[in-house]
Amino acid sequence: MNYIKIFDDIEEKYNLKPLSLRIEEKEPDEIYARVGAGDFKPMCLAMHKYLHSPVMSFFAVDERKEKGVFGLLCAFQSIEFKKWVFITTEVPKDNAEFESLSKDIYSAALFEREIYEMFGIVPKNSPDTRRLKLHEEVWPQGNFPLRKDFDSKKIKDSPKSEHKLKEVEGDGVFEVAVGPVHAGLIAPGHFRFSVAGEPVINLEIHLGFTHRGVEKIFENLSLNEAVSLSECVSGDSAFAHSWAFCNSIEKILKINVPENIQYVRAVLLELERMYNHVNDIGGIAVDVGFSFPSAFASLMKESILDLNEKLTESRYLKNVNAIGGVLCDFNDDKKQVLIQNLEMLQKDLNELKKMILSNVSFMDRADSTGILRKNIAEDLGVLGPAGRASGIDKDLRKDFHGIYDKVKFNSIHCLSGDVSARLKIRFDEFEESIKIVKQFLDMIKPFESKKEQLPKIKEGYALGCAEGWRGPVLYWVKIDAEGHIVRCKIVDPSFRNWEGLAFAMPGNIVPDFPLCNKSFDFSYSGNDL
Repeated sequence: MNYIKIFDDIEEKYNLKPLSLRIEEKEPDEIYARVGAGDFKPMCLAMHKYLHSPVMSFFAVDERKEKGVFGLLCAFQSIEFKKWVFITTEVPKDNAEFESLSKDIYSAALFEREIYEMFGIVPKNSPDTRRLKLHEEVWPQGNFPLRKDFDSKKIKDSPKSEHKLKEVEGDGVFEVAVGPVHAGLIAPGHFRFSVAGEPVINLEIHLGFTHRGVEKIFENLSLNEAVSLSECVSGDSAFAHSWAFCNSIEKILKINVPENIQYVRAVLLELERMYNHVNDIGGIAVDVGFSFPSAFASLMKESILDLNEKLTESRYLKNVNAIGGVLCDFNDDKKQVLIQNLEMLQKDLNELKKMILSNVSFMDRADSTGILRKNIAEDLGVLGPAGRASGIDKDLRKDFHGIYDKVKFNSIHCLSGDVSARLKIRFDEFEESIKIVKQFLDMIKPFESKKEQLPKIKEGYALGCAEGWRGPVLYWVKIDAEGHIVRCKIVDPSFRNWEGLAFAMPGNIVPDFPLCNKSFDFSYSGNDL
């Protein structure tokens, strides 16, 4: 069945037809369908229902200088056809508004708030137009930093206002405020619990305190500078972010990355997944006061970081990815080291599972705590391990597999959606990663590192992706004819997934929050771009 059936069926069922349809040449996994402004919302709704896809990315581009308009792009995924489907439209610069999607597609809500605060494009009839990252208390109204004519030295002053959190009223309801400053080394975030007696009845999460303007910093960078910046977007996902960025540029420039290099990238991506998963397992244990397995997990994490350094000279896999290749070599000695470490890690994992899963008091805390229901997770667009623990069996390694179709592994998912499920997902995915690495190791042929020569630069845009350990990492990148970044839209899985924690807390008690929070373990920096 051809992908064009998507649009034929939508035209027949909803009487909607795109103004234009374009398939990316040679990399046929992207479809761009341009529609008129009036058809943008109906087409997005139709695509959301037809593909059973949340909004995967939704962003604006400033094309006022070239075309006199803003562009809007809303992305969905078609797992059946292995394609990214973009619905695009134009917004006049003199009437910068569009009909809000978020009443009908909740997974569009955060993206719309971001578009409004970064570009000043109004989502008409939106139920929530509050600031998301540029807080009202510090950022003056009328300044839109992702517009091309924004000048950071000429920020217009205006009265500040207070960010309004949702209020819950009723007899006996009181609020518990946590943060934004926390004990320990974690980043700032504000959590407002509304509590009746002991149970939490609402949790509102306010982030953005460490917003760094990453997408603005990307603008005008050279390609190599941008690779380095992508590694710093979310430090514990450095490899996934740099791979997704490189993937977008490789698609634009039609660079055919050798399969041998892709195998190495897959091995390193799995190592990044493994050290983070075991770190979370230890974190979940310590949050119920089970310190010995936590210490044991820390040793496992350290052994993987040490392994990373032996393989790439970087514990956190930075300065490894490059456009068209990798900057580390690979020989038989490294393969042998990797094999020995995998055997040791498998034994350690078995010990860790025995310690944790056989402990009745620990499992009593984890079972039925912090449940995120599947239907809510689907509405929010929660993906990655957090989504798979709630029964959403989606994984870019399976759904947009690339080289992953050359190895056998199981896509892990659970149905209970509680802390226990999120713990099990991490244990099982760790084991699957060991299987994946072993299979790719058999395929890798030794090679020496070399700097790849880029082909002639040309302007263009494309979406790069990687299934990071928290979920899908997406980079939509547009470059000009000189190879400078024009627009870089990043979606870290934490951006869409933080809301899942808010919906998992009601019914639990405040002291369960650290346990629930750690079982999700989202990234502040991945959200506060």
